[in-house]
Amino acid sequence: MSLTLSIEHEAMRLAEPFRISGYLFEAMPAVVVTVTEHGLGGRGEAAGVYYLGDTQASMTSQIKQCRASIEGGITRQRLRDIMPAGGARNAVDCALWELESRRAGVPVWQLAGSPPPRPLVTTFTIPADDPADIPSKLAPLAAARAIKLKLSGDLGDDIARVRAVRAVRPTVWLAVDANQGYERASLGALTQVLVEERVALLEQPIRRGDEASLRGWHAPLPLAADESILDLAELRERHAHFDVMNIKLDKCGGLTEALLMVEEARRLGKQVMVGNMAGSTLATAAGFVLGQFCDVVDLDGPYFLAEDTEAAKIYHDGRIMVASDFWGVGETATADRR
Repeated sequence: MSLTLSIEHEAMRLAEPFRISGYLFEAMPAVVVTVTEHGLGGRGEAAGVYYLGDTQASMTSQIKQCRASIEGGITRQRLRDIMPAGGARNAVDCALWELESRRAGVPVWQLAGSPPPRPLVTTFTIPADDPADIPSKLAPLAAARAIKLKLSGDLGDDIARVRAVRAVRPTVWLAVDANQGYERASLGALTQVLVEERVALLEQPIRRGDEASLRGWHAPLPLAADESILDLAELRERHAHFDVMNIKLDKCGGLTEALLMVEEARRLGKQVMVGNMAGSTLATAAGFVLGQFCDVVDLDGPYFLAEDTEAAKIYHDGRIMVASDFWGVGETATADRR
């Protein structure tokens, strides 16, 4: 078995600049990998992990270094041995999943051990803009059943942001994401307000590497790990500080590792969340498979892109549904083989 590998770059421009704690994004450039065998192709997309320095150039270089092994017919399990976790491995891993689906004539969700996919309620994210702008950001999201609000790390502004969301959407499921913007000493004042405003989840309040500062603190609402836990090894090392694990394919290096993380998180008694590093519908299709196993779904990446013709098709009534045959084969292919 031999494969042909190709790599393309996509600009992934955002429709509007997007602000989080410490960063302002205008695009999330991605690498798209295609592996082909006897006319069958598999695709995978990755934006990488910006806070670890992933770029199109660095991901492309990593993939090219492993070209011979990939084109020699690598398995997904072997790929985990020769490439580190991160965007480059994610792109190749997802391409191998789609190729496997097409070889077998079996949908990816079935290969992953999922029941038939169902529409999933997904969060839609509000950037850490001026609190006065929150109502205008919420206006296009009237159908959203769940909102995730980005925080800036400025306590006064963040409290104003949370209250602004609640003023417009008093009953919506609401999470906040601090993106490492807080010190432990400030969390008491922040979480007091979050509880008052019925916020359901606080994601990544402290810096990656500062997890020990949470030891002994009993947070009054669930804490989710994002930047603090990248892959399976870090899940095992750092899970004790968090209640919810936000698994992103770009962080952990693909759907293969992500499914192992779900299994381990469940064993440890943790909840599981699927997130994305922006990304088009192609990247989101793999996350949607993972989302079938998750408690919280944050797959709004395509919604915020300037150019994704498929995005309008996958969101309806606050939910996301990616057709099986968009990435891999659909159910009809399975039926045809019987």
